[in-house]
Amino acid sequence: MTDFQMISHNIMDVHVHAVTMEEAVRNCILMAEDANFHMIATANAEMLMIAGRDSMLCSILNQADMVVPDGAGVLWAGEKLHCPFPERVPGIDLMGNLLQEASAREWPVYFLGGAPGVAREAADRFEKTKGPLVIAGIHDGYFTAEEERDILDQIRENGSRLLFVGMGVPKQEKWISLHASEIGPCVAMGIGGAFDVMAGRLKRAPAWMRNHRMEWAYRLYLQPSRIGRMLALPLFMNAVRRWKSQQT
Repeated sequence: MTDFQMISHNIMDVHVHAVTMEEAVRNCILMAEDANFHMIATANAEMLMIAGRDSMLCSILNQADMVVPDGAGVLWAGEKLHCPFPERVPGIDLMGNLLQEASAREWPVYFLGGAPGVAREAADRFEKTKGPLVIAGIHDGYFTAEEERDILDQIRENGSRLLFVGMGVPKQEKWISLHASEIGPCVAMGIGGAFDVMAGRLKRAPAWMRNHRMEWAYRLYLQPSRIGRMLALPLFMNAVRRWKSQQT
């Protein structure tokens, strides 16, 4: 873990950094330029609820180099706990900004996760609309133990500066943490279903809905099957209130 002198707020025993998007990008650039491994996590209500009952995930998040406030629920929690965050830092937007930096700097990037073909579609779509990428490798989220060894070798031997892992929470965070010593010097970030959005398979909410912290409603409209996961937000709000009362 590297100290970039970031202020963090304790949200239900997970330290989330109070950074803007600009600061998050700058910190990631600094991390990518040194000779060490770094882990970035994107905290939303669902992740913090899982961390509340999964001590391993909680520990991994608190050891990460940077945990950004991704979800609207985390911003609400900051306000409720009187430690507001400057702005939301959506993981998919952070990823997009970092890919643009990688394109300009010719940094090798590795895409790992998603259904077969999705990560490749995401990379192709980015290159068509934003610019060329130096692809260190691409692999979907389904692999054998032997294939996993090849993936780790490829990440390291191809000099990946950025590694994006889309396996869902907490699998992606645990995978990154487990293999940190084998990955080599790079910035590794769990990105959930971002490959689906980048590939155009899943639409994002309009900007006005994102700005009003309503992206969750749009995703529920597109994917009614997510209703169970969406219940994490009201449960999270109640959990934050209980946690706050226990701190006083």
